[in-house]
Order: sequence, then structure tokens, then C-alpha cells
Amino acid sequence: MFTGLVREVGRVVSFEGGRLRVESSLAAAIGDSVAIDGVCLTVVDGDRQTLAFDVVPETQARTKPFAAEVNLEPALRAGDPLGGHYVQGHVDGVGAVRSATPEGEGARIWVDAPGSVLRYCVEKGSIAVDGVSLTVAELDEEGFAVALVPHTLAATTLGRRLAGDPVNLEADVLAKYVERLVGLRSFHGGDG
Repeated sequence: MFTGLVREVGRVVSFEGGRLRVESSLAAAIGDSVAIDGVCLTVVDGDRQTLAFDVVPETQARTKPFAAEVNLEPALRAGDPLGGHYVQGHVDGVGAVRSATPEGEGARIWVDAPGSVLRYCVEKGSIAVDGVSLTVAELDEEGFAVALVPHTLAATTLGRRLAGDPVNLEADVLAKYVERLVGLRSFHGGDG
């Protein structure tokens, strides 16, 4: 479980044979979970400068390719503050940046999203984009907009995203549970 509050931006050192190695200062041990651009991966090796992860074909097929720089967040630990929203690190789909426009000191980014993600988006609801917890500012038939504050632009990779860039998307898990529960209630005639 994650919060979508990126701890640092890491640099991809290598990605060969399914083994991803990222330069990072995170204090993570073998077996720990780390979200990399919103993808929950398990540390399999590391030293004081890098962390290594095995990325299986299933994960590669459902997520965007890793860029040179990636957002990193260690898993939430009991007692840690929850400042973003519940993020599982299970990418629901890959979207594409439609536009990135300066807006005051921040920016507004429009993301075209697959219907399987867009169905869970509501204005002022939560969405994780490349692992960053954001609030949906606006919606249309093809995607959604998020307003980025200066801190998010500086502390994550989102400030470097350009039109056409792919992004990992994870819809708010609470919306998925509500849909499932409402569907079950309808299926069982409302008494279920």
C-alpha cells in the first residue's frame, strides 16, 4: 500500500532480462515493496546506491516502459501519515499526456485515458499518475486534467512530461469497490 506521495526521483541504471536497477537513496531491504512510477515492485538486490527489481512479463505488458527517471515511493508503514490517497501500485492502464500547460506557478496536465480507467474518474476525486496522488480537476470524454502545484513539478517526473508521453494510471480503489458492491447488490436483488 502506498499514498502516492513520491519520496524521490531515481535514475534507471539498467533494465536487462527483466531486471530493473535504479539509482536511489531509499533505505530499502530485500523483500521491501517500492512503487516505481506507480508500479509496486519488490526489492531483490541493492546496495547504498542502487536497488534492483525483477519485472515479470505481466507487469511489462500492463505498464509503460521505464523512462530514464522514475518516481519512487516506499510502501506505507503502520503509523506513517496518509497524505495522498490509498494507492496499491496496481496499474489499471496506460494513458498519454494530451497537453502540459503552465498555469500560474504550477501546470495543468491533460491525460487521455482508457475507458477502463476513465469510468472511475470524478471531478475532485483521486487518481494516481506515474504513482503520484493527484486530484481530478476536469473531465471530458477522452480523459482528465490535473492541476500540479510547484512542489509536485519539482519533486516528481511529472513536470518533465510532454504531449504524447505515456503515463501509468491507477484509479481510486474505493471507486472500484463501490462499483463492485453496487453490482453485487443489484445481482442479488438488493438484499445481498
